[in-house]
Amino acid sequence: MQRTFFKYVSLNILGALGLSGYILADTFFVANRLGTDGLAALNLAISVFGLINGLGMLLGIGGATRYSICRFQGDEARANRAFTRAVGCGALLGLALALIGLLLAGPLAGMLGAEGATLPMCTVYLRTAMLFAPCFILNHILIAFVRNDGNPKLAMAAMLTGSLANIVLDYVFLYPLNLGIFGAALATGVAPVIGLTLSSLHILTGRNRFRLCPCTPRPAALADLAGLGSAAFINECSSGVVLVVYNLLMMHLSGTIGVAAYGIVANLALMALALFTGISQGCQPLLSQAYGRGEQQQVHLLSRLALGTAGFSGCVLAILALVAAPGLTALFNADGGLQLQQMAETGLRLYFLGFPLAGLNLITAALFGATERARACFLLSLFRGGIGIVLVVLLFALLFGQIGVWLAFPATEGLALLLSLVLYRQNRALPAQAVASKS
Repeated sequence: MQRTFFKYVSLNILGALGLSGYILADTFFVANRLGTDGLAALNLAISVFGLINGLGMLLGIGGATRYSICRFQGDEARANRAFTRAVGCGALLGLALALIGLLLAGPLAGMLGAEGATLPMCTVYLRTAMLFAPCFILNHILIAFVRNDGNPKLAMAAMLTGSLANIVLDYVFLYPLNLGIFGAALATGVAPVIGLTLSSLHILTGRNRFRLCPCTPRPAALADLAGLGSAAFINECSSGVVLVVYNLLMMHLSGTIGVAAYGIVANLALMALALFTGISQGCQPLLSQAYGRGEQQQVHLLSRLALGTAGFSGCVLAILALVAAPGLTALFNADGGLQLQQMAETGLRLYFLGFPLAGLNLITAALFGATERARACFLLSLFRGGIGIVLVVLLFALLFGQIGVWLAFPATEGLALLLSLVLYRQNRALPAQAVASKS
């Protein structure tokens, strides 16, 4: 079991790092090609990706979790309905977001805090990238089902290939073709198209056990998928909300340079969070399968492995930020601005103190979701990724200024860990129906 666990986790860590790499690639190339204004405009625009990716993960992880549980309980029809509903709902939501981007990109950029030189750049990025919203959402859904259908290598390859293509296209569009912020957005939009193409090989080669089938879009069934995928959704979607709040606070406290400094920290944090996303997505199919079979001992073993891996990884990330902050910050400071360098270095060191705790909280929420503890999953995710962080950052900014903004993340994760322990004690045992299903 340990060997299988680390196989799934390692593949999904690579895939998740690659998937988050497209934002980091945009940040690197935009910062070096378009300077501080471009970096600030990009950081304001990418908050929307929290919603887009969150919806994809909500339907993908929620649907794939229900698919795995039903399939290992022998209910193939219900498993296929989970896939059909996830794809149908994802396509509709993607089209709605694409329409919003096409018609309302300018007002949306203003709402996110863009002004002056950053407003037109942010508008162009939003309009271009949001046209690909259906591809982003469907890519998340198909990757999740391919992974849970016993093909984690293809899922990883789809995520990595799309992100690598994004990096190459970022360079081509921004340097030789000189397309500016439009080129960065276009390169980002192409990434999920490539991912979808590769994931589709699982279906085209006949390896898939999930099928589209006639079914009605019942609200209760969609709510079931949403409950199982709520941890991933809230983690992603709330990151966009938090990004907006942080950007507005930094704009108020330090202007455009403050937003650019937070952009550096936030994008490096996205890569760090991708590590935990990989751990949670890697263990989720194994947990759901063990849970579907009613194997409580296996569920507990996988939980301990996931929590231990996340805790160790979080400590490594915190130490890395303390030691390597100057070099990491300099990668995104092409202009060599001293104020930006110092501000981002301080922020990186303080912000990353929260990752040892964040890893434990993220994995705990994912464990709840993978084993049908939807309420516990929702409460923990909502607190640490939404209500808690917003309240703490507003309070800390008022009391401590810019230092308080950086410290809000570790403080929130500390409070969330206490909530994790309470919820874990309340939800330790497997529900009776899961154990009964074994017979």
